[in-house]
Amino acid sequence: MGVVYCASCIFLLAALCGVPAAYGNAELRALMEIKLSLDPHDNHLSSWTDGGDPCSSGTFEGVACNEHRKVSNISLQGKGLDGKVSPAVAELKCLSGLYLHYNSLTGEIPKEIANLTELTDLYLDVNNLTGTIPPEIGDMPSLQVLQLCCNQLTGGIPPNMGSLKKLSVLALQHNRLNGTIPSRLGDSRMLKRLDLSFNHLSGSIPASLANITQLEVLDVQNNSLSGVVPPALKGLNGGFNCSNNPGLCGVGFPSLKFCTGWDQANIIQVDPSTNIPKNTTNNASVNSPISSNFHAHCNQAHCSSSSKFMQFAFVSGVITATVVLTIGGFLIFICCRRRKQKVGNTFDTSDGQLSTPQAKEFSRRIASPLLNLEYHNGWDAFANAYDRNGGFQEFPLGFNYHLEDVGSATQYFSKVNLLGKSKFSAVYKGILKDGSVVAVKSINVTYCKSEEAEFVKGLNLLTSLRHENLVKLRGFCYSKERGEFFLVYNFAPNGNLSQYLDVQDGSSHILDWTTRVTIINGIAKGILYLHSNQPSKPSIVHQNISIKKVLMDENLEPLISDSGLLKLLADDVVFSALKFSAALGYMAPEYITTGRFTEKSDVYAFGVIILQILSGRSKLSHLMRLAAETCRLEDFIDPYLRGKFFDSEAAKLTEIALACTHELPDLRPTMEAVVEELKACDS
Repeated sequence: MGVVYCASCIFLLAALCGVPAAYGNAELRALMEIKLSLDPHDNHLSSWTDGGDPCSSGTFEGVACNEHRKVSNISLQGKGLDGKVSPAVAELKCLSGLYLHYNSLTGEIPKEIANLTELTDLYLDVNNLTGTIPPEIGDMPSLQVLQLCCNQLTGGIPPNMGSLKKLSVLALQHNRLNGTIPSRLGDSRMLKRLDLSFNHLSGSIPASLANITQLEVLDVQNNSLSGVVPPALKGLNGGFNCSNNPGLCGVGFPSLKFCTGWDQANIIQVDPSTNIPKNTTNNASVNSPISSNFHAHCNQAHCSSSSKFMQFAFVSGVITATVVLTIGGFLIFICCRRRKQKVGNTFDTSDGQLSTPQAKEFSRRIASPLLNLEYHNGWDAFANAYDRNGGFQEFPLGFNYHLEDVGSATQYFSKVNLLGKSKFSAVYKGILKDGSVVAVKSINVTYCKSEEAEFVKGLNLLTSLRHENLVKLRGFCYSKERGEFFLVYNFAPNGNLSQYLDVQDGSSHILDWTTRVTIINGIAKGILYLHSNQPSKPSIVHQNISIKKVLMDENLEPLISDSGLLKLLADDVVFSALKFSAALGYMAPEYITTGRFTEKSDVYAFGVIILQILSGRSKLSHLMRLAAETCRLEDFIDPYLRGKFFDSEAAKLTEIALACTHELPDLRPTMEAVVEELKACDS
């Protein structure tokens, strides 16, 4: 029979599990040692047993294996673990991902972890780990993401971290690290995000960091750094944060004071072999620049300009003319040479694109695939819902499609109809037999929830969503033979919102003011619907709102996509999607300490989108943010509008955006309040 009834026998993969379990093997013994260390009171990992099979579905919580039945992934984030990281983890030779963040682990990071030559992702952040960073970690050949932030680590940053040639993310913020920033970090040519903020680091910012062409984010705020900031770091725009380092100076950085001879003379010289200062002199007492983190009242048509930042610091003592001329000449020489350096700024990652070339580029750019494994499931998500007449009792009538319908609509998943592709899904354009144009999202079942009840609950949630500003789900389909689950949506013919930002002057994609306001209002109404608790649906936090998740219909009305989709996906896949969202700037700051999403997290992302729409730019620089906060609309609103906007309306929208992106979630408005403010803005 060529027809597969689409919502039956989902995840029936038990046949793949025919290989007998490797009872008593070295990996099982290692896992039991790891359990005893991570969960000494056996409160959370009771499913890990001596007689169990780590590669059998559901028997070892958070453990997944590769096709060779070797442990490839341990995902135990946010489980309440209060033990220590065991050196026995080094026995899992095929481990590619270790996720132990958002727990209460103590003790030191075992140096044996460096023996994991296949490890790409190491997440130990938001725990209570102490001790120093093992220098052996600098010898891990496959490491791409190293997250050690929000612990109590001490000591210096090992210089050989620069030997991690594949490292894309290094997050060490919110620890007690001291010493200087190793210049050898500049050897990590694949590094995109380097966060060293909120530590006790001293010395200067190495010029070698400005030579990392892939670097997009460098955060060194709240340390004790001093000296001249490499001019080439200006290329990072909003990706460079050096606030609350009173000893720093630089040219062309609005938040920094100008450099003087005194600043140049007091740069700490570092021995590269030991990462220890060779000699230091007493730093002059320098006043911090006035904070730019304040909100103006933007509900007026015209706003007064803010006072300018302090540009010069007074230097005590008298410097002879000879010294001034010598140092001045040296500074000019240095600045001229460094001005030739360039820093790349390609901050463009996402979990899905709308064209085949974009999808291929995205696949090439991914820092590290989170998983390469299969979930072995033996249940039928629709066993109780299916009836012999081809209907599904548990879901609304008409939501079930046959594979034949979906296949013929997409020309049997022809590459010609491929709209975009990510690690866990692909999207095809299709035309149903009734002439309806649809978008078909294909999801590999290995990336879906492994528990039947959770998956069905998530699918029920998707079918309950109905709002004019959400992409409409028409139905779903499952193919056991293909191992894929299909979601059939209405097609949005005008792409996504990102295609209407960063456009060139004269482009037909430049949105007029009225359209921008309409889009902002529509997105707000869609999010409010998700957050509302109704008889037909519970309150939903989207978690992953961005300009790429806002599609445009034939009238350029906004449609929020992927609402509720994360409820269908495995936790590891969700985390993979969210870490790219964080890199794009949509992640609320409180997530770093709580690891949880709330409605206020969506509000934060919405505020970022407002700023993007008003400015016409997807990347918000520090200067643009400052212009918005000080109500200098002429320096913030998209210049391609050529002044064709209403000052009072622009000021009000800017005020709403700044309120939504407040650092403290309790001080952000609810979406209900936002929608009311937007109504007042229209009146």
